[in-house]
Amino acid sequence: MAPPTTPEPIRALHDAQPSTKESSLTLERGLSLLQAVAESESEAPTISDLAATIGVSRAAVYRLLGPLQRRGLVRREGSKVRLGLSVLWLAGRVLPQLRVASLPALRDLAERVGATVHLTVADGGEAQAVAVVEPSWTVCHVSYRVGSRHPVQRGAAGRAVDLPPGGPSWLTSSGDFQPGAFTVAAPVRGVPGLRASVGLVSLQPLEPDEIGPLVVETAESVAEALR
Repeated sequence: MAPPTTPEPIRALHDAQPSTKESSLTLERGLSLLQAVAESESEAPTISDLAATIGVSRAAVYRLLGPLQRRGLVRREGSKVRLGLSVLWLAGRVLPQLRVASLPALRDLAERVGATVHLTVADGGEAQAVAVVEPSWTVCHVSYRVGSRHPVQRGAAGRAVDLPPGGPSWLTSSGDFQPGAFTVAAPVRGVPGLRASVGLVSLQPLEPDEIGPLVVETAESVAEALR
């Protein structure tokens, strides 16, 4: 009797596993290389620096650089490596995607409370409003412009981006940017690399104990949408 043979689909899957695992490792190393170049704050790292940082040989670094260079993500200057201009294009796509992902949760809060709601993202020492939703049914409300910037230390929305876990769940402020305007803001947590907050601003005094949990809930929904 002939020995049993492995079914063709199962054998094909088994044969593909080493290649898949190897491709995954190569991708991981390529991403580690790109991150190592990005994290160099002063002098551009050399090939030897990068090899030591990600724990591979110089020859492996040269192989990993090839695809990144062809896509413009890095550029070489002799033995030194810098970020390429394509990184700017990728960065420019982040804010529109943040805006689209966050709008449903922001709109729900604006309609429930009848106040303007915004997503604020920290860019270094500045806070920028990247998405704003105004309620549709109120007679009057605060107008807040997308792209508005202010120091992160000013206003509840700016200060909330760096609220540490275990600290206050939300912050409040009054009249920071417009006399008579009240704000409650909560941090968007759990999204790697993102310092952001959801803020609600009203012309009427807000009850923090009532509004705060709603803003926190919205911030959590935004975080979930961005993961």
